[in-house]
Amino acid sequence: MTSFPLSRRLASEALGTAFLVATVVGSGIMADRLTTDTALALLANTLATGAVLVVLITVLGPISGAHFNPVVSLVFALRRGLTLISTLAYIAAQILGGIAGTLLAHAMFELPLLQGSTTIRTGGAQWLAEVTATFGLIFVIFAGLRFRSEAVPWLVGLYITAAYWFTASTSFANPAVAIARSLTNTFAGIRPVDLPGFIVAEVLGALLALMLASWLLMEARNPQTLTETEPAA
Repeated sequence: MTSFPLSRRLASEALGTAFLVATVVGSGIMADRLTTDTALALLANTLATGAVLVVLITVLGPISGAHFNPVVSLVFALRRGLTLISTLAYIAAQILGGIAGTLLAHAMFELPLLQGSTTIRTGGAQWLAEVTATFGLIFVIFAGLRFRSEAVPWLVGLYITAAYWFTASTSFANPAVAIARSLTNTFAGIRPVDLPGFIVAEVLGALLALMLASWLLMEARNPQTLTETEPAA
């Protein structure tokens, strides 16, 4: 794969996160305007988010890796896939891109650009849901890269589509998205005061997934790890 300069990788991360958040927030606004059925609105929000993830990861992955998520960048840095400077720059680009996505969604739907969410999302169950959602996301990414790298866009999109429904938090699983969603008082919002709990839970879930994946996926193989039925090539 062609190695893109850091400036272009950062642009890719900012652009991808902006479109991801614009989709999350915008589809939530659209769904809320078209139906009073909360379940139907969540379904519309879910399908739009899962679909755009497949598209964004497919088209921008070759440029930056399509992280669009600070905890994804963090775990790749811990695996020495990113330098410290690149990691910090990725995270900044993702947060700024996410905020831009919220502002774009507001502008498209003729809402005040600057808002603060009043939607309460806090408590042990919500935090456990975010640990679970983020754990699953990171594990799916690592397992997909290990066994079916070409399928990662679909794996991530489908996982998030499912996680919207089986987690109590509707699977934010992304600190940049959480920050951006705190700036919209719409269907997708989260109170700014609830952000720390979500972000801590997301980081914890990512680190747990990294630890399990490092052991379970057996990426570092050597002759001593081979079983008796595996020939040493």
